[in-house]
Amino acid sequence: MTFAPLYINFPKWIHPEIFPGVPVLGLLRWYGLMYIFAFATAYLVLKRERKEGLLDTTEQKATEDDIFSFITFGIIFLLLGARIFSTLVYDTSGLYWKKPWLIFWPFDTETKQFTGLAGMSYHGGFIGGLIGMIIWCVTHKRPVWKWIDAMVVAIPLGYTFGRLGNFMNGELYGRITTVPWGIVFPRAERFSYSINWVQDFAATCGMTVAEGTKLVNLPRHPSQLYEALFEGLLLWTVLWTLRKHKPFDGFLAGCYTIGYGLVRFVIEYFREPDADLGYRISRDGSDAIYINTSLLNISTGQILCFLMILGGIGIITTLAILNRKKAK
Repeated sequence: MTFAPLYINFPKWIHPEIFPGVPVLGLLRWYGLMYIFAFATAYLVLKRERKEGLLDTTEQKATEDDIFSFITFGIIFLLLGARIFSTLVYDTSGLYWKKPWLIFWPFDTETKQFTGLAGMSYHGGFIGGLIGMIIWCVTHKRPVWKWIDAMVVAIPLGYTFGRLGNFMNGELYGRITTVPWGIVFPRAERFSYSINWVQDFAATCGMTVAEGTKLVNLPRHPSQLYEALFEGLLLWTVLWTLRKHKPFDGFLAGCYTIGYGLVRFVIEYFREPDADLGYRISRDGSDAIYINTSLLNISTGQILCFLMILGGIGIITTLAILNRKKAK
């Protein structure tokens, strides 16, 4: 009796490029297109909130020009923060500290080929976008927390497209797994088939390994899709439901910060940390990032998410106290 394999091969028709092999058009990538979808989606959600009057005050009403200006300003700072944070925090080579002008250099320093700005950090984008929104609100004399609340409702739905872009790039994949929906990503690390646990793992997945094979590519958690679903669609649903029922301005900002941090913290257990960073905290001393051996092995992303959770709690607590005093 032949059993179906308990994994999925990454579709061969999916390439990072939209038009692979086509001159000039081959420079267009799905990840960049997903960014456009993400920003357009966030803009449409924000526009809907404006129509619902969620950005109006007794003194002034928000206009469509305000929406466009606000989101454009936020996007510019988001991209700056995401790129700077990725190169200065996640890159361990020290190259960008020595040659900071390369942070926004879209060509490979050795091959001279166009690569785009490969490498963006969510947490850097979070910080940069927040700074941009605050600056816009202050310069345009708009209530900061009211506008940030509206923006955080729009962000998760757009964020979904970003993670779909990661999936189509075959990057940011998860740890090895035997779940039936595990995916064999073409660019993932291979393992020596001479090792007993690798043979057992492949057998459990129902993989057929050709005789003489030295390295085998094992199924991985599609952690990009987990993030698209839970950090994107689920978090957006919660915030969209709460948008007309918040007790005070800034409440949704706190909820988003806590919600994202909590969900991402959990998903990090399924996502493989960056190889050059590994664990920031390793309870059992393991450096095997391809599999989770302890819940106390903590990655860089989890530390940043923990800080987000604390920050979200601090935002809600502080604003609740201030609003209570104001009411009295």
